[in-house]
Amino acid sequence: MNDQTQLPALPDRLSVNASSPHHVAALFERDIGIRFNGKERFDVEEYCISEGWVKVPAGRALDRKGKPVLITLKGKVEAFHR
Repeated sequence: MNDQTQLPALPDRLSVNASSPHHVAALFERDIGIRFNGKERFDVEEYCISEGWVKVPAGRALDRKGKPVLITLKGKVEAFHR
């Protein structure tokens, strides 16, 4: 029942943050999964497949605008539709 051929292709770089130039709201109508170094991650804010990095929150730390402080982790990134 889950036909992968009808789903739009995921871009090389995508961000959850609506103010980012890499945010595509239409893609978030369906769940997107991120596999980083073989493990599925649920806290990814932004990813880039070709450069091999993901940005995730650094604990509970917030910047002065109240957004989470992000750290960049490097490794093998795979994006997929759930």
